[in-house]
Amino acid sequence: NAKWKQNGVTVAGGHGQGDATNQLYLPYSLFVDDNQTVVIADCANHRIIQWKNGDTTNGQVVAGDTDSLIICDQGNQRVVRWSHRSGTTQGEILIDNIYCYGIAMDEQRYLYVSDARKHEVRRYQLGKKNYTIIASGKGKGAARNQLSIPTYLFVDRQQNVYL
Repeated sequence: NAKWKQNGVTVAGGHGQGDATNQLYLPYSLFVDDNQTVVIADCANHRIIQWKNGDTTNGQVVAGDTDSLIICDQGNQRVVRWSHRSGTTQGEILIDNIYCYGIAMDEQRYLYVSDARKHEVRRYQLGKKNYTIIASGKGKGAARNQLSIPTYLFVDRQQNVYL
């Protein structure tokens, strides 16, 4: 039973386009975690930035949280895991040569990735290179067994995939 305020509240950015921690430049997608922290893919700044619940003045550039953050690095055609614990400044490439637009993970830790060039959605087991095509794989089209540039996806607790 979601309730919406009549007037919206700016919770991230709001200070014009730029690269300061209170600005965004082409934010592409976002995620809200269980603590109401907003994590944003700030595309033109090539960064992931987060705003903690209640902090509307400055975000924090992050490479992950207490464990890791898996991002879809579309411009470099790869999926990368940034681990906060590793102390490195570079991510671990999990999947390469993929024109990914969206990623999701289910409760069994399977990673779902949409490939917009191959018009398919794949399922990976973390740590493995092999994958299973779970949607399309029949090229671009409008038929029931085809997709056309799949972008965002969501996996529910019953492992149903929504595109």
